[in-house]
Amino acid sequence: MASSSNSLHSEYHHESLLRDPYEIHNGRRYLREVPYPLPCDLPEMQRQNLRTLLGCKIFGRAVCSPNFGREAPARILEVGCGTGYWSAMCHDYLSRSQGARNVAFTGLDIAPVAPDLNRSGMKWKFVQHDLRRVPLPFDDGEFDLVMIKDISMTLSFGQPYQQFISECVRILRYGGSIEVWESDHIIRSLLPHPPPAPNRNPQERDLAEKTATYCLTHSTPFAPAQNRYIRQANAWMAIALDRRKLTPTPCAGIMQMLSQEPTLSAIGCRRIAVPLNELSWERGMSRTNSLEPHDSPMSTESRMKGRLANQQLTEEQCALRQTALVTVIQMIESLELVLRDASGYGSEEWSHWWTAMMASLADPNSCSLNGESLELGAWWATKQYSEY
Repeated sequence: MASSSNSLHSEYHHESLLRDPYEIHNGRRYLREVPYPLPCDLPEMQRQNLRTLLGCKIFGRAVCSPNFGREAPARILEVGCGTGYWSAMCHDYLSRSQGARNVAFTGLDIAPVAPDLNRSGMKWKFVQHDLRRVPLPFDDGEFDLVMIKDISMTLSFGQPYQQFISECVRILRYGGSIEVWESDHIIRSLLPHPPPAPNRNPQERDLAEKTATYCLTHSTPFAPAQNRYIRQANAWMAIALDRRKLTPTPCAGIMQMLSQEPTLSAIGCRRIAVPLNELSWERGMSRTNSLEPHDSPMSTESRMKGRLANQQLTEEQCALRQTALVTVIQMIESLELVLRDASGYGSEEWSHWWTAMMASLADPNSCSLNGESLELGAWWATKQYSEY
């Protein structure tokens, strides 16, 4: 009887949260009664859209899984969809690359902020649901692709996140793909001359050259952030997220989470570093580094590297890095309440710190950034029949 009463109370509480999910703090709208520390308002939605756009640019596409190279998925779920911007980008990508205009998209989120994307020609449905509550309101094998994007501030890593991954696998059809996009919340500094990735896909290397980004491997050298304000923000971020049992570096654990699912196979990933400004050591090298052992000095690839090594960043490459920097600054701004609490600063102290940080980071002629980079990743896997 007590168990039934608790279940009814939990269901009532969930329905109450869905009906009225918001509260106002410091002039910004937040989700109430959840550990999610970011606001749920227009400035934050714009930051998230910029981060999604950045991901599509550096990955070269809206879907990284190679599972749909010839045939588009028919039913796609975007978990934690927010405004549904990724779904719109994916719809455009599939329409252009494969002529697939009848893909059915479903967006899932606790916050009903997504517009009616049917008005823009998509097949779209929004489902309001708290991601922390399982089972998800979908049937087994309902989707061909489940996209999980930027939910590391919603679920604790470890058992809650693993349970959620398992639930996403349940609603994925056999032969379908699960894909995860995330970015680390701690900023590190990329060290000079990162070694080239062995056996790197030529298309990925060409895209890294085009976007002036860096493909990451386990041997890519990093150091702690050099900028004093970034270092301080990193420290406060770690404290604030730890208090909520959230991780500041989700990219380090996603591969392991996917690997623990017995029905997932063909697991792959791409991890990219986007410097926040032009690096002092870049002008003497290519992003794929100097000659590799198989290159001859007269090969086409070698000559191309030589040309790229002497080029400055293009306007488009500079704009991409500026976008990455803007999203980092906006993230700090969105997390003001929890970062202030972690720092112990009052409102006046925070205002002084913020002004000094902006003077340091926003000046295009400033040399205060030294390799600081935003790290993003995409992971994917295919659901196969279990042997048991």
